[in-house]
Amino acid sequence: MTQSTIRKVCVVITARPSYARIKTALNAIRRHPCLELQLVVGASALLDRYGKVVDVIRADGFEPDAVVYMVVEGENLVTTAKSTGLGVVELATIFDNLKPDVVISVADRYETIATAIAASYLNIPVAHVQGGEVTGSIDEKVRHAVTKLSNIHFVSNRQAAERVIRMGEDPSTVFVTGCPSIDLAAQVLENADNTFDPFSRYPGVGYQFDSSEDYLVVMQHPVTTEYQDALVQIQHTLEAITVLDLPTFWFWPNVDAGSDRISKGIRHFRETRDLARIYFYKNMAPEDFLRLLTGAKCLVGNSSVGIRESSYLGIPVVNVGNRQTGRDRGPNVTDVDCDRDQIIQAVKKHLANGLFPRSTLYGDGHAGERIADLLATVQLKIDKRIMY
Repeated sequence: MTQSTIRKVCVVITARPSYARIKTALNAIRRHPCLELQLVVGASALLDRYGKVVDVIRADGFEPDAVVYMVVEGENLVTTAKSTGLGVVELATIFDNLKPDVVISVADRYETIATAIAASYLNIPVAHVQGGEVTGSIDEKVRHAVTKLSNIHFVSNRQAAERVIRMGEDPSTVFVTGCPSIDLAAQVLENADNTFDPFSRYPGVGYQFDSSEDYLVVMQHPVTTEYQDALVQIQHTLEAITVLDLPTFWFWPNVDAGSDRISKGIRHFRETRDLARIYFYKNMAPEDFLRLLTGAKCLVGNSSVGIRESSYLGIPVVNVGNRQTGRDRGPNVTDVDCDRDQIIQAVKKHLANGLFPRSTLYGDGHAGERIADLLATVQLKIDKRIMY
């Protein structure tokens, strides 16, 4: 392929999880002789209160071609809708300037649909990563809407592929690549780092403990369709972790509607209780988070990490509430209501049982390479028709 026919691939990263979901594909695209990587970083990935993911991205050697500030303050339903609209406006200008041959949109967040809308109206083909999966909350609508706006589908497994095809997408545009986040999990397992000390490497808040002890990891986000209940829901989890009285690494929620209710609940609990065995983080590099996770006895909360990466790592998971309703999951996941006693009993059961066998439900560790190779060769088109 000559320089004039090298394809420009624009990847939009807008949040902590979306970077982990696409990082190995970024590396593979950058290395590929027939592709040119264009990187746009925006939304909560730029904000310090959510861990300023852009700093991690730059530390990994990726320099954004553009940044987009698009988060409207408030963390409620209205500001989420407004942030989506602002994202469409800003991303349209960025895509017009960069003139990519294809835009990659990741997963199911509101920024993801803004990416797909802006690119579609500029007649730029859209490639969607992680389509065809079933989730709870507003994410269910967003993910499938992005599928209909997309021209190329890089899905995690056969079940997801079948759902995308049943939605009327052309089977020739649907590719089972696996999820790039599983690539990172595979790399972490292959290159074990027994010297990793999260306390010295990352700033946080709380009481440090001996990380060689048995510990838990907690990551709980708001459920946007239940955002008004976010405070009560996080209180149940806080009470459960306090009763369990195990060393715990707790990660801050993402930017969805209800996030500030969870944050306020954590702060109030932290200020009124003696939480001598809990340490709070905003963010850390994806590989380091997975290193931390591989040493955990159990992951508690409602993050998709419990469904995806934890299945590959065999980490026991207590999935709290409805945020991951309907997702394909491995035997490592126990589902409970947002109820203190249910959480406690499920964690105790996992502690007694230990690790689970590794699952390849969401990939085998080579998704990034497959995605890059396909982007270099797949037909790029903007027209679509429903397949009957």
